[in-house]
Amino acid sequence: MIRKSLIVVGAGPAGLIAAITAADAGQIVTVFESMPKPARKLGISGKGRGNVTNTESYDKFLLHFNNRGRFLKTAFKKFFNKELVEFLEKEGLPTAEERGGRVFTASGKATDIVNCLHKALIKRGITLKTNTPVKELLIKDGKCIGVSTGNTKHYANNIILATGGLSYPATGSTGDGLRFARNCGHEIIPPLPSLCGLKPKTPIPNYLEGVNPRNIKAQLFIDGKKAGEEFGEMLFQDGYLAGPVIITLSRIAVPALEKKQKCEILIDLKPALDHQKLDNRLLRDIQEKKDQKFIDIIGGLLPNGLRQYCIKSLKLSSALKADQTTAETRKQLRLWLKELKFEIVGHAPWEQAIVTAGGVSTKEINPTTMESKLINNLYFAGEIIDIDADTGGFNLQAAFSTGYLAGLSVSTNN
Repeated sequence: MIRKSLIVVGAGPAGLIAAITAADAGQIVTVFESMPKPARKLGISGKGRGNVTNTESYDKFLLHFNNRGRFLKTAFKKFFNKELVEFLEKEGLPTAEERGGRVFTASGKATDIVNCLHKALIKRGITLKTNTPVKELLIKDGKCIGVSTGNTKHYANNIILATGGLSYPATGSTGDGLRFARNCGHEIIPPLPSLCGLKPKTPIPNYLEGVNPRNIKAQLFIDGKKAGEEFGEMLFQDGYLAGPVIITLSRIAVPALEKKQKCEILIDLKPALDHQKLDNRLLRDIQEKKDQKFIDIIGGLLPNGLRQYCIKSLKLSSALKADQTTAETRKQLRLWLKELKFEIVGHAPWEQAIVTAGGVSTKEINPTTMESKLINNLYFAGEIIDIDADTGGFNLQAAFSTGYLAGLSVSTNN
């Protein structure tokens, strides 16, 4: 029996799991990677802690993706969160589940996932060619027959493109795979940064840098209509609104900004209290601390940086005593706490985006095999495809699942 050969372009999570799966099925596999080391982006995932997947159920998992995850149904049925955890632990990498169903490496180091996958390659005799960027695909008679790395051509029975998107370009995600796909005739949904910070029209003062309000509600309004809502924590970082609730809303906000639509973020810093209950709380604090300064009462409601921002925003005097507070001042504070508004005029660049929205159109990829519908023997896996999700381990699971399915499919492709 003649063993079939496979070339995988890109040594990220999708490419590595595809290579391992195909090798386990008896394929001769070569992986080409443009960077000096494999999976650099994976090595910084989950804020460096390696949030590899999430324990959400299959049905709920799909809802975290664009188009409600329809394209990913087969991939997830073949290789889902349970199978990924079992695979990693079989390869010597224990995991641990944390709040929100997030699954991390037990060590808390994302680099341990990279090392685990690299060792899995070596164990299977897979050839990894680092510092070897692919320049173009070799197409003949509607079939992908290999790749060119410049002066050298490399041939194989099947090719998997797993080059990632455009986010974190310093890790090697430079969009080359999108160019290869476009040259083959594939439609590319315009890539946009996703899961990124949002830039407010009014510059954020330096004293807010690093302030991390928790248990807040953030609402996104597009052209005056509510488009999204998230509960949790946010962060003021590098002049952007950031943190989990904001970067989740960015998936909706960024496309709207690109269309020149008006975007506003409304922050409720006290979502557990409605307006009446918050007013009662303020009245009680004023009565109990009537001899104190009013700004000190605000200090009991907010983190330090936000306290300063509130005082400046409302133009409150530092000499104002609590018992001198008027009903109008109290109303202004209540509205500020419940309806802190930021007009959004931009978003963080590719260098700070966690994932890419857009990519190779899913209409031109067979969802049951990951093979191109236009070019035979060409497969796609990972972030290069027009699939993106919320933060929390969902995007990495999609990369692993599509990579697994592609690696499995090439093994049965005649």
